[in-house]
Amino acid sequence: MDVSPDISFLGGPRPQRGVGVVAPFDFALDRELWRWVPDDVSLHVTRTPFVPVEVGLDLARLVSEHETLGDAVRALNAVSPEVVAYACTSGSFVGGVAGERAMCEAMRRAGEVAALTTSGALLEALAELGACRIALVTPYTVSVTQALEEYLAEAGAEVTGRAFMGLTRHIWKVPYRDVVDMAHRAVRSGPADALFISCTNLPTYDVIARLERELGIPVISANQVTMWAALRHLGTRAVGPCQRLVRGHRPRPSGSGGQTAHRAPVLPEEQEGWT
Repeated sequence: MDVSPDISFLGGPRPQRGVGVVAPFDFALDRELWRWVPDDVSLHVTRTPFVPVEVGLDLARLVSEHETLGDAVRALNAVSPEVVAYACTSGSFVGGVAGERAMCEAMRRAGEVAALTTSGALLEALAELGACRIALVTPYTVSVTQALEEYLAEAGAEVTGRAFMGLTRHIWKVPYRDVVDMAHRAVRSGPADALFISCTNLPTYDVIARLERELGIPVISANQVTMWAALRHLGTRAVGPCQRLVRGHRPRPSGSGGQTAHRAPVLPEEQEGWT
């Protein structure tokens, strides 16, 4: 006797809209990205090939090469995402503002779909918040942190304070208490309109709202701005209780394209956890 339940009345699963995500080979926080995603959106994540090069700016350039991005986006074409996001901060700021724009164009050509990067999403979020003076938190070495500061300066933002850890591996294992401590150090150096916590491999979801209460300014992170911008391209909202960027943003109408709104001693480096 067949005892399987009758599910004919359910009508099948809900339709899903897709966001394609290209991440570096060492990305370890897939679950964190999902926390910003509403139920009617799916993430389709692929990774760049492993590169046996020491972590640093050279590796950032290698994993953001246009050929590498094109291959990743073409792999995502099979599931027809509506937008593709390159989820790596250092890989998308290493070439400056012009380099970031060129990356988006390379992804658009490969997928014929709207495309964005973490660093481009950062500039879009700063424009949305009206923030020009930025405090920075990074897990990076000094050289990578300086490259981020140069990218922001090129876009017209002033870095008023920073705190960095000099890490070269296992960044996804950094506890929240360390992120909170760095945030407080970064804002002590001067007045800031917003705090940016860099690196898509650094956990941030659960500390953003707390830091906004403690610091009294908007707090944005690499994974947050990436998901916020991607979902904005779909004309929908990211999920982030009490996070100021997510709570206050204006969704961008679907089909508006991939352009962002705003373009205004070195430590030894090892192999993992640098995104």
